[in-house]
Amino acid sequence: MVQNQRTPSQHNSTLFISPVINNRRQDLFITPPNPPTTLFDTPGSNHSSFFNLEKSNLHEEQKQVHDVEPLTQAEKLRLWRHDALMQHHYTTAEYIGDKVLALTDDPNDAFWLAQVYFNSGNYLRAKHLLTSKPEFEKSVSCRYLAAYCLLKLELWDDALDLIGESNPFRKDDNYQVRNSDGGIKLEASMCYLRGLIYANQNNFEKAKESYKEAVLVDVKCYEAFNELISNNLMTPSEEWAFITSLNYRDADDNDELIKLLYTTNLSKYLNVQKFEEAENILKDEYDLGENCDILLSKADYLYVQCNFDECLATYEKILSKDPYNFNVLPNYLSCLHELGGKNKLFLKAHQLAENHPNNPMTWLSIGVYYLSINKIIEARKFFSKATLLNPNFGHAWIGFAHTFAAEGEHEQAISAYAFAARLFPGSHLPNLFLGMQHLQMNNLNLSEEYLIVSSQICNSDPLVLNEIGVINFYKNDLMKAELYFQEALGAAKHLNSDSKIWISIHANLGHVFRKGNRPYKALECFNQVLKISHTNDSNILSAMGLIYLKLGNVFKAIDTLHDALAISPSDPVASDLLKRALESNKTNSSLFLTHTSDKLLELNMPTLQYRSRKNKSKSSQHLADITTSNNKLMTPINNKTKNLPNAPRRDDVLPDSFTSRDYSDSVEAGDVNSVAHDLRKGEESSDEDDEVMDIESD
Repeated sequence: MVQNQRTPSQHNSTLFISPVINNRRQDLFITPPNPPTTLFDTPGSNHSSFFNLEKSNLHEEQKQVHDVEPLTQAEKLRLWRHDALMQHHYTTAEYIGDKVLALTDDPNDAFWLAQVYFNSGNYLRAKHLLTSKPEFEKSVSCRYLAAYCLLKLELWDDALDLIGESNPFRKDDNYQVRNSDGGIKLEASMCYLRGLIYANQNNFEKAKESYKEAVLVDVKCYEAFNELISNNLMTPSEEWAFITSLNYRDADDNDELIKLLYTTNLSKYLNVQKFEEAENILKDEYDLGENCDILLSKADYLYVQCNFDECLATYEKILSKDPYNFNVLPNYLSCLHELGGKNKLFLKAHQLAENHPNNPMTWLSIGVYYLSINKIIEARKFFSKATLLNPNFGHAWIGFAHTFAAEGEHEQAISAYAFAARLFPGSHLPNLFLGMQHLQMNNLNLSEEYLIVSSQICNSDPLVLNEIGVINFYKNDLMKAELYFQEALGAAKHLNSDSKIWISIHANLGHVFRKGNRPYKALECFNQVLKISHTNDSNILSAMGLIYLKLGNVFKAIDTLHDALAISPSDPVASDLLKRALESNKTNSSLFLTHTSDKLLELNMPTLQYRSRKNKSKSSQHLADITTSNNKLMTPINNKTKNLPNAPRRDDVLPDSFTSRDYSDSVEAGDVNSVAHDLRKGEESSDEDDEVMDIESD
């Protein structure tokens, strides 16, 4: 039997045993010097030097140097089998591959025949072939593919037993051993496979370590790198520390390019300048500015900044080039939900359901659409279906939790958010949502713990800072609450002016000023919210009504609370405040009238007795003399009408301390001269004169 004596080690890739590469001339794929104009002619043409190498216009000395022995029978069969596999002629590849293996009994030929079975979905047959002989099991490539077959069969424990719970080659300290064939080291691929197994066993910590080791072994193992980044298995600081520890020399001349590309994939919460620098170099020096992956990184940066308008435009630009790019969809759907793009959500969900009915991303998009039109039960059903198709689909778990949170089912929401937190340990969002749910349940200490964990991952998210400020507000630590809200406003300065987050932070800051007895700054915040949101909020109007009531501007309070009830007629806070405002207005008016009449009668009694002894002219002169001696107390009767005394105009603002009780106390503490002066002022009005003269005549 003819055997190929070479089998790949853990330092090689499958290119090492590829029949296209193996036993070929080293310069087969090197452009010859001064190529003829026919080099890139149509494939299959009679004069193409690429497909007719024996007719290519090479120098005679090159032909002599590169003369090789003719291919053997087994090599020709291998090329036939390999080309059939590349063209997806699986029946041909299976038929010829079986004959090659019968002729050679080589583990490499067993590997390629198993590849045919694997690509046609016959995983059990492939695994059986790869483990049928001890010499096959000893091959690293065969063991890797056999473990992958078991993973496809969801036999996690069996797959882990086959490749080991840890890297068996780690003791060789081979991270610095370079790969000579230019492919991905099989050792790195096995580490990646080990990470997939651990992830499916919900052991995410070991999965993270396996993925990291795969990229450390070979930086070209992008599968493992993508699992780390897309699933947020590392915090932003861990990501940036990890990328500096990679050995980019494995990428040969592409080391700078790979480092720049990997940098653009990292979290945008840290080192924004480095991301922008890498993006500019890729645009200017590598002409990759319009590449979909570079645009996707830019869109993710805009999404983190909550710049949803520009973010959506960038995502749509990517989808116009690649309509079926599933990496775009999670944040694209979120942008549409934030901006109220219900029609676009419906269209995208319909397209995905028609073309990809078995993809979990399809059911995620349908769930987001139903959530956007407030059909919570339907949304929950589709989010649930997405999690059934992919139990580790974190975005679907978060959407599933949102449906419970929208209905106030806090316990179920917390359970779903907690599982999402396990799936995305490097993302701050699940912990943020957990903190928000516990805050609504009034579990302040537990809520604060989750929010602190979230802020440790990302301390620049204004929503996190806002929620911590809310907790301090409820703890009555107004100074600390104001500090967090101000910091949140600083973090949100690049957001859209009508952003919900910005409006919420400003409203909360207004409540801090209101509770801290700074009513005018509170009114300034609330008016800013109403101005920017372009709509009236009953809660904001109720708070403003309360402030006006505390300031004593009862009519303004009543007017504002009426506006609040016009928006939300069943608002209990606005109803209660309006009732109190009306009662306060009625009580104050009655008290002012009663106390003023009583005091006027009491103060005029000595005058009436004096007039019984003197004539009216002397009494009037005496009264005039008294009014000039003291002018300390001004009368509350400041309107020249017969309306109630001290009835405020709609635009009056009175101090909190000024009440009818305070007025009566002041009158009792004053002297007769002051009141007499006030009475004289009243003589300027003919109506008031009549009233006084009536008392006097009595």
